[in-house]
Amino acid sequence: MLLKRIITALVLASLIALAVFTLPTESFSFNFSLVIGLVTLLGAWEWTNLAGVTSPIKRVLFLLALILPMSGLHFWTQILELIAQATDWPDVRDYSGVLEWLVIPPVLFWILVMILIRNAPTGMLNLKMKTRYKVFIGWFVLLSAWMFLSRLRAFYGPEMTMYFLVLIWAADVAAYFTGKKWGKTKLAPEISPGKTVAGMSGALIVGAIFAASFIGYYGYQDGFIWARIFDFVLLSVLTVLISIYGDLFISVVKRQCGAKDSGTLLPGHGGVLDRIDSLIAAIPFFYAGIVLIGLDL
Repeated sequence: MLLKRIITALVLASLIALAVFTLPTESFSFNFSLVIGLVTLLGAWEWTNLAGVTSPIKRVLFLLALILPMSGLHFWTQILELIAQATDWPDVRDYSGVLEWLVIPPVLFWILVMILIRNAPTGMLNLKMKTRYKVFIGWFVLLSAWMFLSRLRAFYGPEMTMYFLVLIWAADVAAYFTGKKWGKTKLAPEISPGKTVAGMSGALIVGAIFAASFIGYYGYQDGFIWARIFDFVLLSVLTVLISIYGDLFISVVKRQCGAKDSGTLLPGHGGVLDRIDSLIAAIPFFYAGIVLIGLDL
């Protein structure tokens, strides 16, 4: 099983790296946003199953409810240009940056999730929620994740995007092995018995080391403002922390519906959501932090 997981992980990592570094960001081509959009839709299909949506028609409608705003957000700049030309209102272009404010709701949502899981894990597991609310939450978190990963790639480049992805992957690996070696105290045994405090500590430490190495390299190469190194390391550590609770949140949803995995698409890993659960929670937080720091490598 471990060998199968490693092989699948290596194949996926290679494909993702290829997409990050080679695919364009132009709107009218086979681009990065389209690729991660397809991954998002696969995760959305699995979410409908976890949320208790059994009707194929309703599941397709859920996908359409994601595709429409994703298309609108992707072509936002072009839409504003058309409005400006049609109405002779050039100032409308200034609204292109208003999308940055949309990062606030998902950041607040994931912070709230972290607090609730940390302080009331049993309450989270026993929380009874109607299907339509579960569907809305899935729509909200998946759309947010797609949007801000797309914007991270478009505005901050492939290097920063790949850094974010490797940060989460490295933290996940560190959590697994440190938890195996030293894990005794469970982090949230009611939700995920395999996660330990030692594993979380290992993930945070590796995240800090990786962040310091990355930003230190760019600081040396490009004369980066060294005073921001602490901000970047802190952001990376907090991003790892949020990612851990994103994983736990998906575990809560799976336990509520009695599922071990979100799907069976990925050999040794389960479903797509099982692989992107940490990323879904981490990307809005990381993107908001990058904007706040004003980082531009």
